[in-house]
Amino acid sequence: MRTGPSHRFWSYPGVVVIHHMPGLGRGNQGDCRKFAHHGYVAISPNLHYREGKATAEENSASVRAAGGMPDDRSMGDAQEPLAISVPCRISNGKVGIIGYCSGGRQAYLAACTLSGIDAAIDCYGGGLVAPPAELNPRQPVAPIEYSKDLRCPLLGLLGGRTGVRRQRSGKNRGGTQTMGKTYAFHMYDNAGHAFFSVDRPSYRQEAAVEGWKQVFRWYEKYLR
Repeated sequence: MRTGPSHRFWSYPGVVVIHHMPGLGRGNQGDCRKFAHHGYVAISPNLHYREGKATAEENSASVRAAGGMPDDRSMGDAQEPLAISVPCRISNGKVGIIGYCSGGRQAYLAACTLSGIDAAIDCYGGGLVAPPAELNPRQPVAPIEYSKDLRCPLLGLLGGRTGVRRQRSGKNRGGTQTMGKTYAFHMYDNAGHAFFSVDRPSYRQEAAVEGWKQVFRWYEKYLR
């Protein structure tokens, strides 16, 4: 006997949205609404809240001054929304993660070190490849070093205007390919860093529109 709505119509994937270094803001709210419109349950945790400042800008400045977000703390705080998404009563049991800027780095790191992620997207993550001089106690290992442990399909969306990003993208592609991982990287030559950010001068409509198409293709393939 059927006692409720069909599971087919009441089952949605989850998406954890990781904010950029400027902190949690309206852009993340907009992203969550976009995901909801497309049939996803979206959560955007504030990874800077432990700084305890009055504004997102002050929290971000505190993080920068200290040498970046501690990787272990970030992964611990990212694990909580992952744990919430899966048992949600309208969840289909699958969850993805997406991050921008420093959040892209954290999404890459989460895809390699956390359990329960079915698909990951890194949007122009910084510091994926880093020489020893750029490492510190908060971020002791470059995320690219964890590629051998990648646990889910990974999509990278990158701006191609700087040689550094092009070089790092090449290293990422080479690293994941030789390890037999499922991945795809897309480079937008007409864009630079933060091309998804509609409220910043770096926004590039053409790259952002195409990038969102890639995001939903990826999640439709691996989360539905």
